[in-house]
Amino acid sequence: MESIAGGFGDLLRDAEQLTADVDTGSELPRVEQTLHQIMETSQRLWTKTAQLGTSEAADVKASILLGSKGLDIPRISQRLETLSAVKTYEPLEPIADTDIQGLLRNERENALLAVIEETKRNTRLETEQRFWQSKQNEWEVEKQRILNTLIGSSSELIDVSAETSNLFSDVSTRIEGRSAMDSMEMAYARQVYIYNDKVVKGGMKPNLISLFEEMAQQFEDKRIEDFWAMVREMSSVPMTISSDSVSVRTEENLQMAFIRQGRKFLEHSYIEYISNIIGDNLRQARLGGVPGVYQLVKGFLKVKLPAAVPGLEDGLVEGLPVWPVIYYCIRCGDLDAAKITTRKAAQGLGEFSEYLEEYMQNEDRRLSPSTETKLRLHNRRAVRNSTDPFKRAVYCLLGRCDTMDNHAEVCEKTEDYLWLKLSQVQFGESPSSSSSSSQASSDRLTLQQLQTTLLEEYGESHFSAHQNPYLYFKILFLSAQFEAAIEFLSRHDSGLRSHAVHAAIVLHELGLLALPGNIQAQLLSRDPQDPLPMHRLNFVRLISMYTSKFESTDPREALQYFYLLRNLRDTSEKSYFVRCLSELVIETREFETLLGRRERDGARRPGAVDKFQVDTQSIIETVAMDTETKGLFEDALKLYDLAGNTDKVLELMTRLLSPIIASSNSPQSNRERLQALSISIAERYQSKGLTGSPANTKSFYLLLDLMTFFDAYHNRDLDRALTTISQLQLIALSPESVDDRVHGFKQYTDEIRRTLPDVLLATMTILYTKYRSCRSSGTQSPQARAGQRHENGGKESFLAHLRKQAKALITFAGMLPYRMPGDTNARLVQMEVLMN
Repeated sequence: MESIAGGFGDLLRDAEQLTADVDTGSELPRVEQTLHQIMETSQRLWTKTAQLGTSEAADVKASILLGSKGLDIPRISQRLETLSAVKTYEPLEPIADTDIQGLLRNERENALLAVIEETKRNTRLETEQRFWQSKQNEWEVEKQRILNTLIGSSSELIDVSAETSNLFSDVSTRIEGRSAMDSMEMAYARQVYIYNDKVVKGGMKPNLISLFEEMAQQFEDKRIEDFWAMVREMSSVPMTISSDSVSVRTEENLQMAFIRQGRKFLEHSYIEYISNIIGDNLRQARLGGVPGVYQLVKGFLKVKLPAAVPGLEDGLVEGLPVWPVIYYCIRCGDLDAAKITTRKAAQGLGEFSEYLEEYMQNEDRRLSPSTETKLRLHNRRAVRNSTDPFKRAVYCLLGRCDTMDNHAEVCEKTEDYLWLKLSQVQFGESPSSSSSSSQASSDRLTLQQLQTTLLEEYGESHFSAHQNPYLYFKILFLSAQFEAAIEFLSRHDSGLRSHAVHAAIVLHELGLLALPGNIQAQLLSRDPQDPLPMHRLNFVRLISMYTSKFESTDPREALQYFYLLRNLRDTSEKSYFVRCLSELVIETREFETLLGRRERDGARRPGAVDKFQVDTQSIIETVAMDTETKGLFEDALKLYDLAGNTDKVLELMTRLLSPIIASSNSPQSNRERLQALSISIAERYQSKGLTGSPANTKSFYLLLDLMTFFDAYHNRDLDRALTTISQLQLIALSPESVDDRVHGFKQYTDEIRRTLPDVLLATMTILYTKYRSCRSSGTQSPQARAGQRHENGGKESFLAHLRKQAKALITFAGMLPYRMPGDTNARLVQMEVLMN
């Protein structure tokens, strides 16, 4: 009790001492309120605080919270308000002009920021532009591939009219059997083969047009014969040998020759037309007299010209109007017959006989500038308003004037209109240009103007091209627009496409076809540097599209067409013949047919490509490189073997064997096929003494031995497998050999290194299996146990030997500078632990 009383006394003294300290040492006044008064005061203060606004209340709460930590809220707010909120890349505001240093610094920073912003913007725009350009190029390639596939797979995918489909109906019957080519295509392919065979053998280059004309005669189709007659006529021009066909095509002399040949073809065709009309109306024509164009024209007019045609002028010749006779004689190309007519009616034609005489003197049917000016003046004064349409047409022909007049009364057919316009085409300076008359200059028709009118202003719809494609092709072809004509005809069914393709072949062989510089260009494209309306035809793509139909069934025929591309090269100077051959081989997989094969004795059996007497080994190696690039390694190594590239064969063989040597050998598996292939290659190379680089040769034969090891392992022939792996000296099976094997491992290629985890696991599994078998040998027969002890020098000694090999294997795996899969080390350690 005394102790308790003493404790309360101490507490009382301490309380009194605290009260005394508060009274004397504190600046705060004493609180002389009861607890109830303190609670009321607190409640009043809280009510006053709650009446403040949201922002004020937040300020109060923030002041209470942060003020306890010694932070002055009003001062911090003032400092924050003075901070600038300028953006990172926003140009700085100008400063006072008197601060030179600040002004320069500000200008420098503004210039840097402007450069950074401009660079960012340009980079973003260039990136977007390159991205979309890349996407567009990829789509163009894919689009052309799809179109080529569609066109090659079925000609029915292109909608043509019944008239078009029946145009060559007699020759579009398909050959029954494996070939995808019809009789027309087979006939063309046969002529191409004959042509290529003569080219390969050397000597005088054969006439390809003659070969195609002979083929056309076999089908007895008039339109095919006319087609090749037109191609022959337009290609019979004096050519300047040059690698740039575009520059040659734009030469004035060659264009004049094209005009002359086109006009000549139309004139010969018109003579045939007149002869046919007369042949059907012999009684009405009443030819008689000496055969010739003059008599034909007279007979034709008796049939076609009505008895009384209003408006004809200048009298009659032998009972027929003079100007129709003159016009049709010129239309048939016989100016001598027109001259005979002029002489018989000389009294009524004035100076026209002089104009015609001079017109006949020039091969290109040109008048001298003075005579042409004189004729044009006479035409403008007296002839233009004449009621005789034939007279107006003849004067416009000779004077090449009134080019906007189509002379519909005279030109009944499209061929007549084309002949008239070809006759009015002028070259060089206009004879009326010296008069500086705008009307005279606008009355001048150039070849480019005529081509633009026919192709772009009129176009396919004006001429109903899809109802009569041959006519529209003739219009474009005779106006020297070969590329556009061929592209148009190639868009129709196979009966027409084959003619277009072979016309392109003829023009290409003659150097008359304008080709694009980029193989990725569309079939018909235009170079901005070429004069309008010059187009370029992608000849390589045209041949590829044509052969895509039958290349899978007739690869030899497709190869003949690809040989026509031998002189065309891409940007890497690789021949398109080799490129197309490579794609053909990869698509059809006709390796032996096209490239030959390797016999068992190592001799190479020739393929279809050998007939062209080219560097076959280089071609085969190029095809092998393309095949390897596409990831077809097994096909590539066969091609490299065919080309005699031993090192590449061994390299690809090791690349193919490495992933599959650890798997079991099941029938008809990849492993069985590759093992048989590798063994045949190894036997042949050893018999011939062929080797590649030391690394590839060593890796190849080591992989073959490892396949033997795994075969024994999967067949449970553990003793043979362990003996094999020991002889290979690839891994360490004794402590003494660990360092040597680790050092030797650095000399192996990656293909060998990748097989090491499987080799280690298989070897450790063999050791563990033999260890367990030996441990459980007590259940075996006494004879077996006696034989085992005799062979291994005792059971315990043999078990210790296996443990020693396993430990060496673990040590070797740990020292290898090679990162193996995580579970490999775990499994190795687990089996080694179980053996101890």
